[in-house]
Amino acid sequence: MTPPPRPPAMSDVAARAGVSHQTVSRVLNDHPSVRPETRDRVLAAIAELGYRRNSAARALVTRRSGAFGVLTTATGHHGPASTLLEVERAAREVGYYVSVAAVDRFEPDTLHAALDHFMDQGVEGVAIIAPQVDVADAVTAFAAPVPTVMVTSDGGRPASERLISVGVDQRAGARDLVRHLVGLGHRDIVHLAGPQDWFDARDRLAGWAEECEAAGLTPRDPILCDWSADAGYRAAQRLIAEGLPSAVLAANDQLALGVLRACWEHGIDVPGRLSVTGFDDEVGAGYYTPPLTTVRQDFAALGRAAVDALVRSLAGESPVDSTIPATVVLRASTAAPR
Repeated sequence: MTPPPRPPAMSDVAARAGVSHQTVSRVLNDHPSVRPETRDRVLAAIAELGYRRNSAARALVTRRSGAFGVLTTATGHHGPASTLLEVERAAREVGYYVSVAAVDRFEPDTLHAALDHFMDQGVEGVAIIAPQVDVADAVTAFAAPVPTVMVTSDGGRPASERLISVGVDQRAGARDLVRHLVGLGHRDIVHLAGPQDWFDARDRLAGWAEECEAAGLTPRDPILCDWSADAGYRAAQRLIAEGLPSAVLAANDQLALGVLRACWEHGIDVPGRLSVTGFDDEVGAGYYTPPLTTVRQDFAALGRAAVDALVRSLAGESPVDSTIPATVVLRASTAAPR
């Protein structure tokens, strides 16, 4: 069999452009000493030949891989999935690519396996998306030989000085929602709380409770749910049977969607009889019936903050923990109580 043709090398580019190997290297590294017409000739030769850098060889020379590792939970939930996408996008914007390890169990053996995987690839830093309690507990003992940032809400910030943390202010977002409802005149605001092994759910519950207390309210006990629309639907059925409040603060948009479905089935006007709010402003929340008042998390800013912390650490700086503000998005699902 005829062996496949070898990929074009830097020497081929140099020969096609009529320059030295060193000049090609300078063009690839954006060196300022190359004349514009020479640079254009080299770039044209690269395009004609389809030349690609050998990243592995370059890493051996520079001792830099141009890669970050991202460790995350194997889940499709909106928050972690959106965070992963924005970390990857932010890394590309500063010239890095990411290697992702998604694990089901955050235990010492899985963490060490993921770390070994990253170290074999020579990653320069690690971002850990840690929304759950067991993740944070395991990560606290996670000793990576490269800069490490933990992406989690305030309630999950690690005590370890080795770990930088960035997150969205979930608690303030929930407080702002309650403040909005109280400002409309609501006094009976029920919280459909997310699973309490998630830091986001804990912080949203705490924010709801704190703002209710600040407003002088004595709220009903929260209803503990998972993150699904089905759980919101079942919680709403329970409230309809026991006596509706004037407002529901759901811990995410999917729970709110379930509430809206139950209200539609029972002929309960939203927001005339019941105001409903969510959290996340996921895609489509503005097209619920009615459009949903919710809290928007700036995942793009979160991704940039995580990557910026790693880049600053690599530059020898000492980045500090950062908190991204959340924003209330007002839509038609809330109104003054009748």
